[in-house]
Amino acid sequence: MIVIGINGSPRKNGNTSTLLTKALEGAASKGADTELVHLYDLSFKGCSSCLACKLIGRSQNGICVQKDDLNPILKKIVNKADGLLLGTPIYFGSMIGEMRSFIERLLYAPLVYTMPPRSVLPRKINAGIIYTMNITEEMCDECGLRTMFKSTEDSFRIILGGGVETFCCYDTCQFPDYSKVVMEYMDPVKKVQRREQVFPTDCRKAFEFGCRVTSKSGH
Repeated sequence: MIVIGINGSPRKNGNTSTLLTKALEGAASKGADTELVHLYDLSFKGCSSCLACKLIGRSQNGICVQKDDLNPILKKIVNKADGLLLGTPIYFGSMIGEMRSFIERLLYAPLVYTMPPRSVLPRKINAGIIYTMNITEEMCDECGLRTMFKSTEDSFRIILGGGVETFCCYDTCQFPDYSKVVMEYMDPVKKVQRREQVFPTDCRKAFEFGCRVTSKSGH
């Protein structure tokens, strides 16, 4: 069983990467071979709307035709992965741009415009999506982020064909030293306290999250 983790954060040791690593550890505890990919290590772009993946007569293998650093990762996911774990911070009310570009490339190529829409992928891939944000759970609801979470889940279900689950980490500690930045609308003391008191629980939940995604992939 192979589970691939995709880190969309520019930080390799930040909140998102830490939780994604814990989720992969959970997957490994269930017997999965795991791999972690940092999107910021790759040179790639989002969908170019070339529509080559939609042409009649082309071999419909479900993999984007663009040749760049992302192409071999997409091939490995489509051809070998049983599970996929994604991690992305929330920037300006949405997932980070690199993750959005990755998802465009992953999901658009296998999508066929039939009625209803279908996927050319030969097997199901289960997925788990981790979101980190420096706002509270209440603010997340007020900002309407749940709509984006659901829309992303729906797209993954349609195209990857497996189960999809979302895990959110709220009110994260954004800066290692708040005294070095202008910060008037957050309480640095409370942020640090939450990091010490709540984040360890989030890490445990992320581990369990990885276990669940992997267990579903094994069915």
